[in-house]
Amino acid sequence: MPPLIAVEEVSKVFTSGARTVTALERVSFQIESGSFVSIVGPSGCGKSTLLKIISGLLSVSNGSAFVAGERVVNPLENIGMVFQAPVLLKWRTVLGNVLLPVEFAKLNLADYAEKARALIKLVGLEGFEEMYPHELSGGMQQRASLCRALVTDPRLLLMDEPFGALDAMTRDELDIELLRIWEERKKTVLFVTHSIQEAVFLSDRVLVMSARPGRLLEIIGIDLPRPRTMEMMSTSPFGQYTLKIRSLLTGANGQPARTGSTA
Repeated sequence: MPPLIAVEEVSKVFTSGARTVTALERVSFQIESGSFVSIVGPSGCGKSTLLKIISGLLSVSNGSAFVAGERVVNPLENIGMVFQAPVLLKWRTVLGNVLLPVEFAKLNLADYAEKARALIKLVGLEGFEEMYPHELSGGMQQRASLCRALVTDPRLLLMDEPFGALDAMTRDELDIELLRIWEERKKTVLFVTHSIQEAVFLSDRVLVMSARPGRLLEIIGIDLPRPRTMEMMSTSPFGQYTLKIRSLLTGANGQPARTGSTA
């Protein structure tokens, strides 16, 4: 089966007046359908830029990105995106915010209302359907944002540091919740995070990026049993993965990646 995502020699250069900044340089990788892959790297290394290229929100300067075998040249329609800020419309209820992509796609709201309510229940927000964003905690708002990303049943979920602004306990809770939903719904997830531990805990593979210009240093295969538990973080294998990724980030020399999976 061909990969759901294929990134081939992608580079991205931003130009502002006489100044040019190379955000990404010759990045290549593939992501299989149904897998959970995280991207880690220093601030400014192009992690978010990669997500925007894959979603079609940004064009490449060189190389190509493919989703489901099709070259990405325009914004993709049926993907889910979750950002660090929930970006909920303050004048709409939880249910209204979750159904927003349905309205944008001009789909029948009645056909998706039951699915939206089922998702709201799935993430633990049952009873809050008619509440407004200001009446919710940050974690609850992010749960609503996740429902919104899933309501049209996309194959691909792109997540850009979705829990980075939350406190540690809430972040742990939502990591567990996200894995539960992923295991139930079998989506393909590409997840950007600054947290090495979060990347190891969630992922099948971790893509480790260098400082700008962002290059792929290595792809680390995470051979830990599922379902994952918080207790797993105190085990020796988990610690070895985090140390390996940290050593790559602290000793990055800008050399191209070894793209074979390591475990």
